[in-house]
Amino acid sequence: MNLLTAENLSKSYSEKVLFDNISFGINEGDKIGVIGVNGTGKSTLLKIISGAEYMDSGKITKVNGARIEYLPQMPVFYEDITVIEQIFKGNSPVMKLIREYEEILNDLNINPENEELQKRLLGVNQKMDAANAWQIESEAKTILNVLGITDYNAKVGILSGGQRKRIALAGALINPSDLLILDEPTNHMDNETISWLEQFLNKRKGSLLMITHDRYFLDRVTNRIIELDKGKLYSYDGNYSVFLEKKVEREALSQASQEKLDNLLRRELAWIRRGAKARTTKQKARIDRFEVLNEEKVEVKNEKIDISVASSRLGKKIMELQHIIKTYGDKKLIQDFSYIATRDDRVGIIGPNGSGKSTLLNIITEKVICDSGTLQIGDTVKIGYFSQESKELNPNLRVIEYIKEAAEFIETSDGAKISASQMLERFIFDGSMQWTPISKLSGGEKRRLYLLGVLMTAPNVLLLDEPTNDLDIETLTILEDYIDEFNGTVIAVSHDRYFLDRIANKIFSFEGNGVISYYTGNYSDYKEQKEQKEKSNEENNNKVNKKSDTVENTKTKVLKFTFKEQKEYDEIDEKIQETEFKLAELDSKLDEASSNYELLQKLLAEKADLEKQYEFIMERWVYLNELAEKINNNKNVKTSD
Repeated sequence: MNLLTAENLSKSYSEKVLFDNISFGINEGDKIGVIGVNGTGKSTLLKIISGAEYMDSGKITKVNGARIEYLPQMPVFYEDITVIEQIFKGNSPVMKLIREYEEILNDLNINPENEELQKRLLGVNQKMDAANAWQIESEAKTILNVLGITDYNAKVGILSGGQRKRIALAGALINPSDLLILDEPTNHMDNETISWLEQFLNKRKGSLLMITHDRYFLDRVTNRIIELDKGKLYSYDGNYSVFLEKKVEREALSQASQEKLDNLLRRELAWIRRGAKARTTKQKARIDRFEVLNEEKVEVKNEKIDISVASSRLGKKIMELQHIIKTYGDKKLIQDFSYIATRDDRVGIIGPNGSGKSTLLNIITEKVICDSGTLQIGDTVKIGYFSQESKELNPNLRVIEYIKEAAEFIETSDGAKISASQMLERFIFDGSMQWTPISKLSGGEKRRLYLLGVLMTAPNVLLLDEPTNDLDIETLTILEDYIDEFNGTVIAVSHDRYFLDRIANKIFSFEGNGVISYYTGNYSDYKEQKEQKEKSNEENNNKVNKKSDTVENTKTKVLKFTFKEQKEYDEIDEKIQETEFKLAELDSKLDEASSNYELLQKLLAEKADLEKQYEFIMERWVYLNELAEKINNNKNVKTSD
């Protein structure tokens, strides 16, 4: 069944046309992803569909009684109310009923003997039963817990921007609707929460219309893609992978059409140049035909210029962090972390929100001072830092003026020069856009401009803090291509699994209580290693349980470490640190020996042996810690007996 039909929608802001005479429909069961370059009108389209904004012309027809729930990119919050009150701010009858119930409960907490409130509560309880509202309230609290919000009575005004966005998302998810509209729902979420949201939306009944730049998310949730491109709308049945295939086909057809048109024009131009005079009706028609052909335009994707940019010269010593510790109050963010950077490092940093990922980048840039440990930065290092919170761009500057403040041009790896204007074109700011005042750019366009400003400084160490937030897919692809050619170290905090799979060769995982674990490979490799580690832990746990059961049953053997195990247990943490440090040193030596084939082979063999040792030590660490926990539990049981 068709839920909504949009016909001939047009929308402009002053001279900028967002979309012109676009039409589409939304059916029951559709899960639609809206994609396009920042500034093409994606968020505006969602606002129009939800009724939050008006179109200039066109018509939207909805089926009678269709319920629409909309989560904007920047939700409205009421700072003086609690989390649970914010959640139930919807206008549906069941939301109003739950709000009334929560208000009565709060009043009863203040005045528990009030008989009038008790009577009202009884009446509302009956209405809640009839409306099945208890399930919705329970589901709301479950979703809040999953999203990391556990204090339902906290005032919204004291929460971070990321926490507020997750509260707004929870409110949208629990409000019954036929069409759920989400604008960038995965921003400010960690990887585990995004995986949960994927599952939730796949199970959810009802239609979905959303903007997201998370390509894995699009691939796993959507069954249809809508693309906004230069004021036009293109619809593709299928997920993101299918969209990519069909878009290639569309652009190939456009290219073929353009080539046919060019051939026609060349023939017509040759005829015109031979001096044909418009004396006859036939000749006049031929000239008119040439003029019509000459005015025809076929949209063809511009060729991308090479950006194999030569960064500043980078010496052998890049960056060394040794035994870094950082705490805030009682919370350990970083506990005894060491790392030696190499030129080819592409490090992805992952972990829950608030675990200390951005703090690590700020320690590297010396914006935050660690409690203890040492940081050494090489003399030739030039850091480019794309922070999560963009610096305020001067709204009075034009786009090209802002970029020229960073550099007039940059050099490619072969010594050729690329101008600021050419780099802007590469980052999807065409000729007319380059002279646009920054004040007129969208939020996503400003992020893209800020990113280019960082890259124009020709850094040789690139730090990226959540680069995928608010950047469109095309810009992310450009950034990924840039990183492929980048001649230096890249360290990126990101929740975007596709981005991490695309660029990372190492993963630093924040795993609680300040522990940062190291994994070789990209995000998918990390997931596989993590699963193997958890499986190994479970198997070792089962072995320990069996041994423990044997000890309990025989009553002749006390559960304890052997002398050798005790010694190994006491020394194993130090062994792990030593081995990790040796591996980092080997990486550094490998980088230095890149031109010495014989030494390179020797170092690679040494590293392979060391990695096997490391794997064995980690397996022993898991076993010994599990055994230590069992011994401790056994002692506690005996003490209580």
